[in-house]
Amino acid sequence: MASATLPLRFPPAIILCNRYQSLPCSTKHFKLSRVLGRRLSYSAAPGPPNPATRAVISDAPTEKPQYPKIAAEPTGPIPPAQLLEVVEAAAKSGAEVVMEAVNKPRNISYKGTTDLVTDTDKSSESAILETVRKDFTDHLVLGEEGGLIGNTVSDYLWCIDPLDGTTNFAHGYPSFAVSVGVLFRGKPAAASVVVNSNVDATVGGGAFCNGQKIHVSQTNQVEKSLLVTGFGYEHDEPWVTNMNLFKEFTDISRGVRRLGAAAVDMSHVALGIVESYWEYRLKPWDMAAGVLIVEEAGGTVTRMDGGPFCVFDRSVLVSNGLLHSKRKEEGKRKEAAETVLGGVEKEGRLRTMVATPGRKQNWAAVIVLTSSND
Repeated sequence: MASATLPLRFPPAIILCNRYQSLPCSTKHFKLSRVLGRRLSYSAAPGPPNPATRAVISDAPTEKPQYPKIAAEPTGPIPPAQLLEVVEAAAKSGAEVVMEAVNKPRNISYKGTTDLVTDTDKSSESAILETVRKDFTDHLVLGEEGGLIGNTVSDYLWCIDPLDGTTNFAHGYPSFAVSVGVLFRGKPAAASVVVNSNVDATVGGGAFCNGQKIHVSQTNQVEKSLLVTGFGYEHDEPWVTNMNLFKEFTDISRGVRRLGAAAVDMSHVALGIVESYWEYRLKPWDMAAGVLIVEEAGGTVTRMDGGPFCVFDRSVLVSNGLLHSKRKEEGKRKEAAETVLGGVEKEGRLRTMVATPGRKQNWAAVIVLTSSND
């Protein structure tokens, strides 16, 4: 694995859901059971938004519970090493563009009231796309700035965040990265995040930082843990929910940080710097690389409700594995899931798409469904 000098199976059937976000809240009623560490139960009785909350702490697990793996097995006709080589080269090409622009004036425009984009984002994505296209002209690419390009029935989907932490970059705050991940039939196969160093991973190959193998921390108590979260641009109900979680975990941990770059945050989990990271309202390019790196570093990746994770979900919870609580009784989990998804479906926010053996997946349709309720 080369170093860098830059800041920071398909099963028989798989359902790709737009869960709006994996743990949505109803303004009339919600009951969420947290799966981090000492189990945090966050609940509210029926009533208006922003109800009073109550945290209940139980003993932390002493060994890692088992959760489904999120990585692609196998990685298709292209060997993992070949995928990683191109992933690394693509991420580095984008990072070179970013570092070249660090000390230059920014040309900033807006995708939303506070959602920035710079010329550097676009130039970085162009450089990454050019690198990928040299080797894989028939693959589908999803870039944060350029959207979908390529063959929509390809088994491979490249998820590119050319500048994760654009707002930080625009202000000169040193927490941003270039993130490139490639999926095989919807599951991560290879990943690279270029920060101050090059952090990368392939399925079954482990996670590395500048060629040195890395591993998540061994801390198994929330009160001895440093945690990280993030907040979306929309100050909606998920934002309020996470603000309450932020307060709760700040009270019982060594602290909760908010750095503003999901790929950087997940790399910190993989490196053992922090014990866990969670966030709502994310997109595939935010998560595709980071989740594989965490898993290959020995960590655990789920949705916020502890359910099986998919890159097309809208929330993620990653940890060193020791802070993920033991699975709940299946009946209770099923009941909770039906309550949550039922509420979302009534609001018209749930979209599903099923891929079956022998049928090519139209990733464009999946991504449109995933992104249709921003």
